[in-house]
Amino acid sequence: MNRSTRRDFLRRLGLTAAALPFLGGIPSLAAASGTAARRIVFLFSPNGIVPSAFWPDRAGAAYDLKPILAPLAAHRARMTVIRGLCNRVRGDGDGHMRGIGCLLTGIELFPGSVQGGSDTPAGWAKGPSIDQAIRAHLQASGATRTPLGSLELGFGVPRQANVWNRWVYAGANQPLSPFNHPRDTFRHLYGGMKGKEDLVSVLDEARGDLATLARRLPAEDRATLDRHAEGLRALERQMAARASSRPLAVPSPPPIGLGGDNDDLPEIARLQADLLVSAFANDLARVASFQMTYSVSDVRPTWLGIPEGHHSLSHDPDLNKGSQEKLTRIDAWFAAQVAGLADRLAAAPDPSGHGSLLDSTTLIWTNELGKGNSHTHEDIPFVVVGAPLPGIPQGHSLRLAKTPHNRLLLNAANAFGMSLRSFGNPALCKDGPLG
Repeated sequence: MNRSTRRDFLRRLGLTAAALPFLGGIPSLAAASGTAARRIVFLFSPNGIVPSAFWPDRAGAAYDLKPILAPLAAHRARMTVIRGLCNRVRGDGDGHMRGIGCLLTGIELFPGSVQGGSDTPAGWAKGPSIDQAIRAHLQASGATRTPLGSLELGFGVPRQANVWNRWVYAGANQPLSPFNHPRDTFRHLYGGMKGKEDLVSVLDEARGDLATLARRLPAEDRATLDRHAEGLRALERQMAARASSRPLAVPSPPPIGLGGDNDDLPEIARLQADLLVSAFANDLARVASFQMTYSVSDVRPTWLGIPEGHHSLSHDPDLNKGSQEKLTRIDAWFAAQVAGLADRLAAAPDPSGHGSLLDSTTLIWTNELGKGNSHTHEDIPFVVVGAPLPGIPQGHSLRLAKTPHNRLLLNAANAFGMSLRSFGNPALCKDGPLG
């Protein structure tokens, strides 16, 4: 049954347009197979780090946590801090542009007309980002397909589309905009559904219609109908199981009065993380990106008592101890957002009934620069939390020898059974995935 036929079939059951995207993924729900599905989230924060306040002094399992990583202490045993990954992609664009534009794509930017810094102007990336490659792989199979495929979220990201503001690409010259406010995210995830009661009503009506149609359809269509019916039963079982648990099938919508100003960003970040977990709990997507502001972001972290802009502070010299201390606090706040997401996932039961969402979800937190005031692409920070990647030991601080970051992208893809030997620029992948 093709997609348009299936859509018409569901409409004939009396399902609303708002419920169609949600119910369309039912056969692929992990609960139907009883196994936990693999998930991944890529997180971005900008403007480099303060290396002395970030990198552990010791490698191995007995690594120490510096101030920036201290908020992640509770997840130390299932965290890996990787030093030595470098963005070796060259070509057009300044350090910030190539930093964010090549971070998940691993490939050069097109020549363009956007001028940045003192380097050549540039355009969009020449290929897809690794999250979208994973999405395409999962969506190609009915066993792993989800209604949305992937979820692109962020906060503090300008609507203006340029290479500094986008890090996710569907393909060459195809940047994707993140949902930047929880109101828009909620609408994208749950459409016009007012709450769980609406979904229960849909299921009740569909059950009777399925029984009626089953008596009229030929055998080959009845088999498809049976799969839909089993999907509905699986969803009902999930809803019954969740009645006394924390994750909700459909969460409450964001508060109406929440704006999008600078000082609202902490609350926006919190709500966006809640919605990301909700999307995973409902198996609406298994791939996500979470863009925490943007490259050259001059967001003012007033909630930390810091009135200056982030990017402006990142250009101050290392001898300015006041700026170094403020930058450390800013990056520790970003680390706290990663930790908060990990906490939420750890507290949420996996839809399969096996463990928590964090048990099956890998978080990869990174940055477009290794250090803000030098704009270096050496030692790009990468922190892996949650479900381990193949070839990457958990609970360790790793020190690599100036390794192209493309190789870690291969590990991420291989976690989903893609067995890639190359992604982005092939010349940067000759040694294959890490480990």
